[in-house]
Amino acid sequence: MTLENFITCDLLDDNPECQVCAPNMEGKRFFSYGGNTKFGGEVVTVKCFEDNSRVKELLATNGKDDKGNGKVLVVDGGASMRCALLGDMIAQSGVDNGWAGVIVYGCVRDVDDMGKMPIGVQALGAIPRKSNRKGVGETDIEISFGGLTINSGMYVYADNNGMIVSQTSLL
Repeated sequence: MTLENFITCDLLDDNPECQVCAPNMEGKRFFSYGGNTKFGGEVVTVKCFEDNSRVKELLATNGKDDKGNGKVLVVDGGASMRCALLGDMIAQSGVDNGWAGVIVYGCVRDVDDMGKMPIGVQALGAIPRKSNRKGVGETDIEISFGGLTINSGMYVYADNNGMIVSQTSLL
């Protein structure tokens, strides 16, 4: 298996110690919005609530790991459904800087354009309202949602079957 052809079911069968994201969290679940429906890599965490300043900053940096593979930005947006933490311009910045994907525990926007981009995006929903930018948010901290506890440096793999998290690279 490779990053291009893995299936989370098979990865989990081979690595049962992985964490698995719950498919329904208080009536919410993840949907795929990016052009790549299958993605994975080393995690970088950010926690922000209705402010995507840190998301924009991080996706404007080099998104490659030491082996040249794209990383995955995992955003704990507090499950807010009031505004988007990722749109097409910031997603394009992620593509331009080599990020493999973005997982948003919250909303995104500009989903038709994102769906044409070579990046994985999973989020709880879409909404046209953008977030406020006040420079608020924390990076590289432990975040939790959907039964997962995630830290920067861990690995996440996502496809249409779901999302799994591992302490180490599985591919």
